[in-house]
Amino acid sequence: MKTRIQELRKERRISQEELANAVGVTRQTITSLECEKYTASLVLAYKIAKYFGMTIEEVFDFSNLSDL
Repeated sequence: MKTRIQELRKERRISQEELANAVGVTRQTITSLECEKYTASLVLAYKIAKYFGMTIEEVFDFSNLSDL
């Protein structure tokens, strides 16, 4: 799943480690999200979006998911 995490981090000059600590995951989890190797749980997606002051839809791109 595509995300804007890396873009948002760089705009705000936040390291992967800082974001990881803020949302309660490891730096490797943030790396995996940015490289599209891992899909965030709903709770994690919410925490990341809230951290950036955005909605989940503003941070995560759901357009590549098939209709449910």
